[in-house]
Amino acid sequence: MNAALATAAMQLVGTRFRLHGRDPATGLDCVGVVAEAMRRAGIAPVTPAGYRLRNASVSGLLPFARANHFEPVGAAEADVLLVMVNPVQPHLVVRTSEGFVHAHAGIGRVTYLSGTLPWPATSGWRVPSPKQAIGN
Repeated sequence: MNAALATAAMQLVGTRFRLHGRDPATGLDCVGVVAEAMRRAGIAPVTPAGYRLRNASVSGLLPFARANHFEPVGAAEADVLLVMVNPVQPHLVVRTSEGFVHAHAGIGRVTYLSGTLPWPATSGWRVPSPKQAIGN
């Protein structure tokens, strides 16, 4: 687990939800949570644009992982997971030592979910450290 990323994500709990949100002052969506946690962990993220909240395909989020040089790993080793909240809603979550941080549209804020995920994970990635990211 990337401890710096997890710590940074935990600092975002309580932040307002906003679709396509990239600034904690105005709100974050799931991509915004990952991007802001990366920024706070010293990694400059490349963020996608133009995706929708509901979409049957995860293709809009996969380029985000590639552009940021995320390493594909199994769900148990992942720093960031792509889960399917329902059949038409892919969602990114950040792993912490005992749970997950994610932007919850229904509650309207970034929340912490302890324990195991209630949704199936379709992809998992390890986020590069700042040194690794600079070398890419």
